[in-house]
Amino acid sequence: MTTNVVVTGLGATTPLGGDVASTWEGLLAGRSGIRAIEEEWAAGLPVRIAGRLRVEPGEVLDRVQARRLDRCEQVALIAAREAWADAGRPEVEPERLAVVIGTGTGGALTMLGQDDVLEASGVRKVSPHTVPMLMANGPAAWVSIELGARGGAHTPVSACASGAEAIAMGLDLIRLGRADVVVAGGAEACIHPLPLAGFAQAKAHSTRNDEPQRASRPFDTDRDGFVIGEGSVLLVLERAEFAAARGARAHAALAGAGITSDAHHITAAHPDGQVRAMRMALAAAGLAPRDIAHVQAHATSTPSGDRTEAESIATAVGPHPAVTAAKSMTGHLFGAAGAMGALATVLAIREGVVPATANLDRLDPEIPLDVVAGAPRKGRLPAALTNSFGFGGHNASLVFTEV
Repeated sequence: MTTNVVVTGLGATTPLGGDVASTWEGLLAGRSGIRAIEEEWAAGLPVRIAGRLRVEPGEVLDRVQARRLDRCEQVALIAAREAWADAGRPEVEPERLAVVIGTGTGGALTMLGQDDVLEASGVRKVSPHTVPMLMANGPAAWVSIELGARGGAHTPVSACASGAEAIAMGLDLIRLGRADVVVAGGAEACIHPLPLAGFAQAKAHSTRNDEPQRASRPFDTDRDGFVIGEGSVLLVLERAEFAAARGARAHAALAGAGITSDAHHITAAHPDGQVRAMRMALAAAGLAPRDIAHVQAHATSTPSGDRTEAESIATAVGPHPAVTAAKSMTGHLFGAAGAMGALATVLAIREGVVPATANLDRLDPEIPLDVVAGAPRKGRLPAALTNSFGFGGHNASLVFTEV
């Protein structure tokens, strides 16, 4: 018998807002969180735009604690506190509570910053907190300490699929009987000259510097690349019986997940892996393609990536679902992108509305999908799917349903 898993808590800090409510309001309003990078260090870069946090972590965290945390760890802790409170602070045995937080780069800002310190000022100026701040498992570790979680603190590192893989792992932990409650999602903060320069050199990042808010345009004919973003989104997952016993409210159910790898190319996606991930998630949820009313696409706004995913969705699910792309407003949160997609999907199901894809002026004629544009689309959504795909051929699809 399959163990049912529900989502009881939601937490976020994103380029659209410092919490879930403001992030969701921004999605529905079609508001962009992408803006120009004004600092001097960006002046000579070909890319000078990013999806920066709407609320700085220093405004909500204790100053002393914040100084000992990398920005990636800071955003995870902020999202965890909101999600835990939203779930009603479940009373669960510590050994039955786990944390799974994916990331693409972990404490990249600390590593790069402290390397600059070492080069400029020598060993004695390097922070003693450097290693705990740069380690990729830092966000999961700090959240587990905050919540007293002793059922495991895990860190999937699968590029842009990391956040979705973390949620899928949380589902597995509960269904395997290893946990009753799991805090799962993603965290990322790596807006820095080096990744910006690297993505620019790879021709993957939009260079629409004069129109930051219009730069991310998934499925649009004039798309020219993604826009780097930062933030964290975490979900509290619970065994349905455990949640019901304590009278918890459920936002939606996590019905299934599919994870595959392409074994094809380090950066170029292959439709086979994407199709298999979606079909695997549907099978795990016990659903048919016709049951999916909505797809939150990975849709980063790259010319080839969006086209490949659109073909994969049409093959695995069909052309009928209402499709949208949150990255048109948030930018690409990398390791947190899958969790951001999950949040938008859960809220779409709960509220019965699909946010429109921003900046979609002309749908690419090679996109065989019903992409929501212009205004949000209202209607009941019994089941929805969200995709996350990453460099290295990582593919993760999640299926959520009404409760």
